[in-house]
Amino acid sequence: MNRSDLIGVLKRELNLSRKDAEKVIHVFFDSIINTLRKGERVEIRGFGSFTVNSYKPYVGRNPKTGTQIEVPAKKLPFFKVGKELKERVDTQN
Repeated sequence: MNRSDLIGVLKRELNLSRKDAEKVIHVFFDSIINTLRKGERVEIRGFGSFTVNSYKPYVGRNPKTGTQIEVPAKKLPFFKVGKELKERVDTQN
């Protein structure tokens, strides 16, 4: 499922216009992104939680040439699946 499919589901299930469904998705994802940018955690009960992990700089190696390169510090989003989602996905139908 991609963003467009999700918009279609919202439109159909909630009887929204396409524009309103797009706005809901836009606000939802922007809220998560802005919270993570602040370094805060986002938890959606029964689904999972989003956090930001920080990584220190290190010296890496180009696998093709063997040249050493400096890899700068970075922050990456991390998703941890919730127990309820794990159980629902694993359920046999």
